[in-house]
This record gives sequence, structure tokens and C-alpha cells, in this order.
Amino acid sequence: MENPYVRFRGHTLSLNDYLAIDRTVLANERTLLSYTRTALTMLVIGGTCLKVFDSLWIEIVGVVFLLLALATFIIGWRRYLHMRDYVGAALDHRLVEPETRAGA
Repeated sequence: MENPYVRFRGHTLSLNDYLAIDRTVLANERTLLSYTRTALTMLVIGGTCLKVFDSLWIEIVGVVFLLLALATFIIGWRRYLHMRDYVGAALDHRLVEPETRAGA
């Protein structure tokens, strides 16, 4: 998959561009936190199934939840790193002052 932010290399970015990049970085961090929250919830459910209940099929469900929690965290972390690297391609530029109107 090609990095969509590479097209900005060699161009100067305006303040609006930098603010858009900042919003993207914050959204990426929120997404990582969402994956982490989901993984922790599944971890708690899996641990509860293993420690509280004695039924075999509920213990199997608990193990499945633990594995899903691990997979969710790994997927979220990989997506975060991937997007962080993409956005990093656009951050190597100078900030250009926005143009002001004559007479304003």
C-alpha cells in the first residue's frame, strides 16, 4: 500500500495543513486507546470466565476471549504504528505563514 502523504514531500505546508496533520495524529491516538480499551474489556471477561465459573464450556469461552484480547491489542498497535509512519512523511516540512489580505 502506497503512503498517501508522500505526495507532500517537497511542498511547503500551510497552517491548515499542519492543523489537519495534528487532527490526524490525535485521531490515530484515540483509535489506539479504543483498541486498548476493547482488549482490556475482553481480557477482564476472559479472566472472569476462567476464575468465577466452573463449567468447561464457559472456561473455553474465557480462553477465546483472552486470545481475542491479545489479537485486538496487536492489531490496534500495528495499525497505530502504520498510520504514525504515514503521517510522519508529511511532518518534515516548513510551516508557511497564511497569506493576509491587503488592507485587512
